Amino acid sequence: MSLRTVRTVRAALTGAVAVAALAAAALVNPAAADSGTGGTGETGGTHRSTQRAIEAAVRDGVPGVVAQARDRDGIWSGTAGVANLRTGRERLPQDRFRVGSITKTFVATVVLQLEAEGRLSLDDTVEQWLPGVVRGNGHDGRRITLRQLLNHTSGIYNYTGDPGFLEKVFGDGFFQHRFDTWTPRQLVGLAMGHRPEFTPGTAWKYSNTNFILAGMVVERATGRPYGSEIERRILRPLQLRATSVPGTEARMPRPSGRAYSKLSEDPKAKIHDVTELNPSAAGSAGEMVSDSADLQRFYRALLKGELLPQRQLREMTTTVPTDPKEPYNRYGLGLMRHTTSCGTEVWGHGGGIHGSASEALITRDGSHSLALNFNGDWAGDSEAVVEAEFCG
Repeated sequence: MSLRTVRTVRAALTGAVAVAALAAAALVNPAAADSGTGGTGETGGTHRSTQRAIEAAVRDGVPGVVAQARDRDGIWSGTAGVANLRTGRERLPQDRFRVGSITKTFVATVVLQLEAEGRLSLDDTVEQWLPGVVRGNGHDGRRITLRQLLNHTSGIYNYTGDPGFLEKVFGDGFFQHRFDTWTPRQLVGLAMGHRPEFTPGTAWKYSNTNFILAGMVVERATGRPYGSEIERRILRPLQLRATSVPGTEARMPRPSGRAYSKLSEDPKAKIHDVTELNPSAAGSAGEMVSDSADLQRFYRALLKGELLPQRQLREMTTTVPTDPKEPYNRYGLGLMRHTTSCGTEVWGHGGGIHGSASEALITRDGSHSLALNFNGDWAGDSEAVVEAEFCG
C-alpha cells in the first residue's frame, strides 16, 4: 500500500498486495519493451523528470508504464514501453488497469458515508455487524471497532499470508485455481485459522482481511453488495466511466493492455501473461479496475469534500504511524499520507495485484495529482516516479 520499489509478487503479497487468482501463458523477456513513447498534454514540458522516471522503470524491466498528472497548468500524460509484449502495442493514456488496494479508499468512503447518514458508527464493534464472523485463535470481533478495520490497527491476520492460499495462487496449484471464486467468508475464514498479529488498537499492521470485513459490513448495513454501493454513491455521481467493480469477471474492459508476472522470486523466471483472472480473491480489499484520469478525479473529489461531510473527512485524514523506520508514511481510514523528500505532503493509496502495480496521490488542496500504473509486478520504482512529479 505504501510507496516502495516494486518487489516480486510473492514477497509483496504477504504485506500490502491484494491477490487474485490468475490465468497465464509464458511470453517474451521484457527487454523488448524498452521503448519510451513520451509525454503529451498541455504541460508536457514541465514533467520531463516524471517522463524520465517512467522510462527508467521500463529499463529496469517493467514492460510498460502509463502515468497522468494534473496541476494548475493542465493535464500531462506520459507513457513508456508496451502494453502487449506479443504485439508491441504501446501503452495508451486511457488504458484501464487493475488498481489493487486503491479499492480500499473507495470502500472506506462508503463506510464513512454510512456513518454520516447515521446508519453505523466507527466505534461500532465488528461483532455488532458481523456476529460470530471474527472468532477463533484469539480473534474477537467484540474487541475490534470499524475504525480499527479501516486504519489497520485491528490486529487481524492478513489472509493473503496464509500458506495454503499462497500455494493455490502462486504454487503448484496456480493453473488449476486461477479462475476460482472466493467468498468473503472463505477469505475471513483463512485469517481466523491464524493467531492475531497483536491486541486491537496497540499497533499497526496492514491486513487485507480488514477490508474484506469492511465490505461485508457495507452489505449488512445496506442490504446490497459493497460494489453496488460504490457504483451508486461514487462512480455514477462522479461519472467515473472507466472505473468498475468486476466481482468475478475475469476479462478486462477495453481499452487495456496485458498484465505480466514472473510468479516467482527467481529473477530469471519466465514472464507470464496474467491479465485474465477472477478478482474475487481480492474482493473489497483490491478488486477494482480504473484508469489514471478516473483515479485522479476520485481523489480530487474526495479531498475537496464532494463525497464526505467535513466531520467524516476529518476522520478519514486522522492518521496513525505505520513503521517507525518510515515516519514519512502515515495511515488514515483507507487513505495514506506520504511526505516526499522535498516536503510535499500527498494523500492517496498504492495498489498491487498480479501483473499490475499502481499509485494514485494528490496534494491535500487537490491542486496537484498523479496516477500511474506498471503492467509488471517484479521490477520498477514507483516512488521514483512520485518523487519526480512532486519534487522534480
